[in-house]
Amino acid sequence: MEYIYQYAWIIPFLPLPVPLLIGVGLLFFPTATKNFRRIWAFSSISLLSIVMVFSMNLSIQQLNNNYIYQYVWSWTINNDFSLEFGYLLDPLTSIMSMLITTVAILVLIYSDNYMSHDEGYLRFFAYMSFFNTSMLGLVTSSNLIQIYIFWELVGMCSYLLIGFWFTRPIAASACQKAFVTNRVGDFGLLLGILGFYWITGSFEFRDLFEIFNNVINNNEVNSFFCILFAFLLFAGAVAKSAQFPLHVWLPDAMEGPTPISALIHAATMVAAGIFLIARLLPLFIVIPYIMYGISFIGIITVLLGATLALAQKDIKRSLAYSTMSQLGYMMLALGMGSYRVALFHLITHAYSKALLFLGSGSLIHSMETIVGYSPDKSQNMVIMGGLTKHLPITKIAFLIGTLSLCGIPPLACFWSKDEILHDSWEYSPIFAIIAYFTAGLTAFYMFRIYLLTFEGHLNFFFKNYSGKKSSSFYSISLWGKEELKRINQKFSLVTLLTINNAQKASFFSKKPYKIDANLIKRMRPFLTITGFDNKNLSSYPNESDNTMLFPLIILILFTFFIGFIGIPFNQKGLDLDILTNWLTPSINLLHSNSKNSVDWSEFGINATFSVSIAYLGIFLAFFFYKPVYSSLKNFDLMNSFDKRGSKRWDPIITFIYNWSSNRGYIDVFYETFLIKVLRGLAELISFFDRRIIDGIPNGFGVTSFFVGESIKYGGGGRISSYLLWYFFYVSIFLLILYLFY
Repeated sequence: MEYIYQYAWIIPFLPLPVPLLIGVGLLFFPTATKNFRRIWAFSSISLLSIVMVFSMNLSIQQLNNNYIYQYVWSWTINNDFSLEFGYLLDPLTSIMSMLITTVAILVLIYSDNYMSHDEGYLRFFAYMSFFNTSMLGLVTSSNLIQIYIFWELVGMCSYLLIGFWFTRPIAASACQKAFVTNRVGDFGLLLGILGFYWITGSFEFRDLFEIFNNVINNNEVNSFFCILFAFLLFAGAVAKSAQFPLHVWLPDAMEGPTPISALIHAATMVAAGIFLIARLLPLFIVIPYIMYGISFIGIITVLLGATLALAQKDIKRSLAYSTMSQLGYMMLALGMGSYRVALFHLITHAYSKALLFLGSGSLIHSMETIVGYSPDKSQNMVIMGGLTKHLPITKIAFLIGTLSLCGIPPLACFWSKDEILHDSWEYSPIFAIIAYFTAGLTAFYMFRIYLLTFEGHLNFFFKNYSGKKSSSFYSISLWGKEELKRINQKFSLVTLLTINNAQKASFFSKKPYKIDANLIKRMRPFLTITGFDNKNLSSYPNESDNTMLFPLIILILFTFFIGFIGIPFNQKGLDLDILTNWLTPSINLLHSNSKNSVDWSEFGINATFSVSIAYLGIFLAFFFYKPVYSSLKNFDLMNSFDKRGSKRWDPIITFIYNWSSNRGYIDVFYETFLIKVLRGLAELISFFDRRIIDGIPNGFGVTSFFVGESIKYGGGGRISSYLLWYFFYVSIFLLILYLFY
């Protein structure tokens, strides 16, 4: 056992050779490196698999022995200041390392096929490997300085990955927005680290916790500074985990490739903020105001993320807001002191959300063969629908992930979310009402996504090859009537040209049909302008390759069974709560509010209530988004429910649509009251600096120049003239002195 712990330092550094060798290879041997690019993908997956096995072994050791190991070595020593680097292995570290490696391996396997057509294939795997290295270094860090270093590396990697397609202006803007927003939180984190060093004189976690508790108990420091520095530490987690009000970067981060979205929003970047709060909870738990603030920000984020997801048309943005809401649940649990439950939900959500993102990537990958590579089309749920028979495995995977996130038993998220909802009743009835209401909203918008994409018939083409109108069942979106009209008008010409010129090729045919090459050649200029330029354009979407489906199947298994590690039951002396045993040292340290066991009857009542709310949300989603019989002639959004009741719903629908599509007007607020005000203030300061600060010495210089230039003409070089002027001025001075004194 000691041997395993002694060499655990290789966990963060084992994936590092891949990005280094790719960089060196592209610099000195670019052709050979690109020709053997699959080797680098295999190497990246293999090295990360070794880390996973190592982490699994450590987890088993800790599960059996509840052993915490820390190894440090001095980096710099100067008088009383000593900075040490090392690694800390405890249950939290082992959980996070297992989570990161398992999800990352599946994402890398998936990415090999998803990114195979992309010219930046090698760059993608280099970024991903360095991202995994940074995240593993973060979770194994033994002090705050080391955490901050890897924290910034994670932010740098996310900047590179979000802006992976940097030639697209929207992607370049998205990565800059994510970077700048996170800098706000990171600056607060740095100030908080320095503040706690000022109070305790240490960066090491154990010393920091012990000294700070003694300082608080003995009232040796002003409570204002403790609250301030704790809030600054919390600000770093707010930005990284997309909590209100620094969540605005998250939906724009969807401009990166889908595997990046799966990794960032499942087990790495957004999980870093939750990990930081969990690691530093012994500091926060002795400051009640901070604990309440954490739970308050968490519950706001829970509700805000769910409401912003209600009317999104982009499938990845909808899932991003869902991630934001679920992270709010985790933050709420940490604020309530439910340490175990928060980590439990982090685990279950990671696998479920990875399944959903990779499922959406499979869907987008298939839609690109029809619509083109433009994400605003291939990710738009309004022009999808009826994909069940074309993408059966993707549909099953997405449905299971959706049911899990909705909290339907016995899937993973049911067990963790139900515990959070139960604990919220004991903490605050108001928070509990919001949490339960949001659980219903989660079920509603998740099934909205599912129904719009997979149920009904394909919405994209409205006529067959003969030009006859065909009636079909469509999955109609309750939100976005104007968007549907715009899409129908924009794509009608391409649809008619494509279908009418094809040789008896019905879009709903059972066999794939490749559009005639001569027809595409004649249409190429128009297709390029509209975003339909795709050499593999086919008549309907096809299921993804096996290398993309394999990670989905594995994640389905995780989604089914990972929730059982946290079942809080003790029956006949058999302790079934593996997670509680795993986290025993941390729970004892934190005096957590989480319970080790729950009575069956109490659990059944709570579960019945939460599941009923989830089913209510699912029912409402089916009611509003049920497949509607329609055709091109009478296509009407409001056919999705009874005409007689439509006027009653119009104001509510309009408000929800405007609220969601405008992102809760928070971006508008930032643009109006922060960016413009700060820019105006900067311009005012610049004017003051140029005209006043620089203007005064410049004015003296110009004045001296003109005075000197004028005086020089009064000098003729004759001493008698100088003496005459001298006596003249002295006489005037003496006269003034005589008159006034």
